[in-house]
Amino acid sequence: MDIGQEIRSYSRYPLTHQLLVALLKDYKRPNDKVHALLGEGMLQSIKKGLYIAGPAVGGKRPEPFLLANYILGPSYVSTDTALSYHGLIPERVYEVSSMTTKASRNYETPMGMFSYIRLPLPYYAFGIQQAKLSDDQYAMVASPEKALFDKVVTTPGILLRSIKDARGYLVDDLRVDEDDLKTLDTKAMLSWIKDAPKKGSLSFIIKMINDL
Repeated sequence: MDIGQEIRSYSRYPLTHQLLVALLKDYKRPNDKVHALLGEGMLQSIKKGLYIAGPAVGGKRPEPFLLANYILGPSYVSTDTALSYHGLIPERVYEVSSMTTKASRNYETPMGMFSYIRLPLPYYAFGIQQAKLSDDQYAMVASPEKALFDKVVTTPGILLRSIKDARGYLVDDLRVDEDDLKTLDTKAMLSWIKDAPKKGSLSFIIKMINDL
């Protein structure tokens, strides 16, 4: 199998530098070969040390959520991206937004924009699910409840002081359907409150949902 076929066999996955060095073990200067493969369009750089199969190789590309997990870790997809994925908000979201324990930052890549917002532990670790994106691709994604909480926590200027404020934000601003809100696990949400930022705002969200 030549190197093009090797790369194509991994086209559905992000390619780390470590993996590429293993694939190029027969080359005396694997880093030079990586540079050559980039020039030939057989590899495409996502960021330093992370690649995907290039257009010259063909094949399917990694799902954006999976790529997001690799670009900066630890991380999980959340806020508008996860809310749209779970069908809670009607808008289609093009930027992939994630939460991380590292410093907030953005990455502009050939696969689109990926943004990361820092959250504190232990709040960060709550409500993360493994989502099946395809038969062989999985990614870490916020549950609907955690995505909603993360949206409030990370949006500047959002301070909910009453149940009325919470309803206005969720139903009028985000356009979340009340029937969908009724399906959320408020017991799990309540268990996260003591370790969460914006405790007051999140408490009113839980009260508003429980009143439906």
